[in-house]
Amino acid sequence: MKYYQLFLFAFYTLISSGQNTNMVLTNVEDEIIDYMKQYEAVGLSVAVIKENKIVYSKGFGYRDLEKKLPVTENTLFHIASMTKAFTGSLLGVLESRNQLSLKDRPGLYVPNFQFYNEKMNTLITLEDLLSHKSGLGNHGSSIVMFPETDKLKTVQRLQYLKPQAEIKNSWEYSNIGYTLAGTVVEQITSKSWDTNIQEMLFDPLDMNTSCTTIEDMIKSNNYAQGYAMYEGGIEKVPFENYYSYTPAGAIKSSTKDLSNWMRVWLNDGTFNGTQILPRDYVSKASRPQNLKYEEQYTPDSFLFSEGFGWRIRAWNGHYRLRHGGNTNGFSTVMELFPFEKIGVVVLCNQSNSILPYIISDHISRKLLQLPLEKAYPVLVSDMYKPSKEDKPFNAIKMPTHSLKHYFGTYHAKGYGKIEVIEEAGKLMAVLPTYRFKLEHLHYNSFHFKGMGDFKESFDPEFTVTFDVDTHGDISSLKIHSQKEPIDFHKTRVP
Repeated sequence: MKYYQLFLFAFYTLISSGQNTNMVLTNVEDEIIDYMKQYEAVGLSVAVIKENKIVYSKGFGYRDLEKKLPVTENTLFHIASMTKAFTGSLLGVLESRNQLSLKDRPGLYVPNFQFYNEKMNTLITLEDLLSHKSGLGNHGSSIVMFPETDKLKTVQRLQYLKPQAEIKNSWEYSNIGYTLAGTVVEQITSKSWDTNIQEMLFDPLDMNTSCTTIEDMIKSNNYAQGYAMYEGGIEKVPFENYYSYTPAGAIKSSTKDLSNWMRVWLNDGTFNGTQILPRDYVSKASRPQNLKYEEQYTPDSFLFSEGFGWRIRAWNGHYRLRHGGNTNGFSTVMELFPFEKIGVVVLCNQSNSILPYIISDHISRKLLQLPLEKAYPVLVSDMYKPSKEDKPFNAIKMPTHSLKHYFGTYHAKGYGKIEVIEEAGKLMAVLPTYRFKLEHLHYNSFHFKGMGDFKESFDPEFTVTFDVDTHGDISSLKIHSQKEPIDFHKTRVP
């Protein structure tokens, strides 16, 4: 890349936070810069905690590449799923105030609420939501492609959404599970999730620049733009809109603020002599609550589990808590070593990147005096872009009906509606947030194809199949975007 001369200049003019850098981190700045070059990363921020002190804190590169604005320790990044530990902590605080028990069922607090079946209603508890043990699954097709801004309406969809794993006996990541946890907080306190985060966590932890909305982030005037790689180039991408699933990933924070978050977890919930998080909750959240299946057996596999908002693992003989975050334009990670009182956080404004994990791993090895890795993989995925090729219908396996028979409104409970229309001789699917071309595959099978302005972090090219009823009419469509296809029934013909 051509901007690295400017990058190096910006880096060396940055001011460190004034702490004495631990001697074992000698040369780490040059090493971080080298990793960033390999990844063609735009900006990055790092903080290290040891024995309740910030021993290292620094920004690298740019928060805005076009304007050449440097990253500092106060630059706000989207931390994405690292938010989950904050949402879990709200429940922990409420439990300490005797306003709930983590063993309670969510339906005790959420009006007009039920799960897909009675087994789920009976068995699923709040602690299952926090440890991904509920079996709910992510249901991203519902909350992202058919979003609601109202949390209550979103979680009330769960009565129509099938579980995607075994209840109480699985590890199945769930953003909607954490949305439900955040909704419980709102119902108990009669305050928004955002207000609870501010009052219970940000304020007492002196996280003075952290926020939960894009609007507040922009007001800070020190925030990172998001970037992604595409065919060897760097492209600016829009911020993700979390709609109602903010409890799963909406926090924006800096390494300086997150240093206080690490300190409270490494000190049994205390910060500056005040108990902010209940000691009992920190203990429960930091120990295995749910086993996580590991695809490859390793010497550390004897401990690979989930706490509350933390992944727990035995790593090179050390007990480690970790959670990362990925969203449009950002990749992040935080890891804690409770027995050694060490914490590392790395925030990066690059999509689909393992760079934060590489740097945190490298720093952790230095701090724990472990052998350094000789080489890390360079792994950053390109952003999705629809091909410019306008493919014709499959002439050998044409659709069974003329196009007009596919037109209409299709609806699925727990999701919403899709309008199938015609534009310039092609079928189009109009969703609440997106418009997709239905590109033909064969017979009545198509796939969503993003339009030119589609710049989200996911690949939308799910297969869509149309079904024919006993009268020979197009009666429904299926979207193959999760373990089982989602059925949308035609409710209106134009």
